[in-house]
Amino acid sequence: MLDIKFIRENKKEVEKGVKTKGFNVDVNLILDFDEQNRRLEKEIENLNIERKNTANKKDIKKGKEIKIKLDELESEKKVASEKLEELQRKLPNLPLPGVPIGKDETENIVLKEVGEKPEFDFPVKDYMALGEKLGWIDTKRTGKAVGSRFGYLLRDAVDLEFALIRLAFDMLRKESFIPIIPPVFLKPEAMRGLGYLDYNETEVYHLEKDDLYLIGTSEQAIGAMHMNEILDAKSLPLRYAGFSSCFRREAGSYGKDTKGILRVHQFDKVEMFSFTKPENSKTEHQFLLSLQEKLMKALELPYHVLQMCTGDLGFQAANKIDIETWMPGQNQYRETHSTSNDTDFQSRRLNIKYKNEKTGKNSYVHTLNGTAFAIGRMIIAIMENYQQRNNTIKIPKVLEKYM
Repeated sequence: MLDIKFIRENKKEVEKGVKTKGFNVDVNLILDFDEQNRRLEKEIENLNIERKNTANKKDIKKGKEIKIKLDELESEKKVASEKLEELQRKLPNLPLPGVPIGKDETENIVLKEVGEKPEFDFPVKDYMALGEKLGWIDTKRTGKAVGSRFGYLLRDAVDLEFALIRLAFDMLRKESFIPIIPPVFLKPEAMRGLGYLDYNETEVYHLEKDDLYLIGTSEQAIGAMHMNEILDAKSLPLRYAGFSSCFRREAGSYGKDTKGILRVHQFDKVEMFSFTKPENSKTEHQFLLSLQEKLMKALELPYHVLQMCTGDLGFQAANKIDIETWMPGQNQYRETHSTSNDTDFQSRRLNIKYKNEKTGKNSYVHTLNGTAFAIGRMIIAIMENYQQRNNTIKIPKVLEKYM
């Protein structure tokens, strides 16, 4: 959520940021409700003073008149406040300076390419052909058991998943990340505070009977764990490495990757999450990216790094960088990692602060997230890049000790 004072003082900047992100929110209407809210607040304050003076004079009739008027104004203010908050919640986070302006993913910028694409002296297969041949992936039986966009992982694919998890946690522990396995359910106020119910709510699984939401990534549960807290400044940056199963409806991906396990409703993931001081969030963002690249280089997989344009940042992010891994069986790069700087957008909604040593006041922290491994996609990348002539998969050297 954006600070109303900032909106008030930077109307044109807010309107520009909202527009370049592709959202349609009436900033004038927000400011109208803000003005109404402040006017009513002032009137209520003045009436309370008058009421106190009347009480001292023991003017019962005047006191009753003032009380009736106060009730009316407070009711009016409640409506104005709720409408203001509702509209504010529809405002996306603003892009940071330097983020390229663009309408959609076609205008993202490739920052660099890393690694050499493998060359094969035999016909290259995609991961599903390999998975079926090896008995690693079964989507036909999941079709019977649960439906489309799910898959069974079997045999060595299971060992490969646990090896990737172990590699990620061993590396992140050395970088001061606290390992965590979070719950996969969140209350509505937590999910809403993170910014996942304002738009694309159909992407999130909701258990109506319990009024709980299934998380789409560990970042959601980790971000919510410190809501309504004041963090110790000395503990920042506070970094977590979370593992969880993740659940997404994929409602916005109709017709995309309907076969296989690239885009599914349930998948496992190791996620990095940081709470930082505002002045350190840009550096922390680059740090998370560097760890993603470190993991990719350890696996010796070819990839490129993408700077997201404003139109592809999403609702919460002020800056976002993706890594796409080369998939020779598909003859294209596919997204495997993403890291975002959400500044104080989520912490303001969740009320997560720290004691600012310079001002002595409580300030909102900045939150950042980054994929360590989206496990299914990493298995796909390893299968396609390390496939052998005899349809076996060579295991990356860095994983050998785990398998």
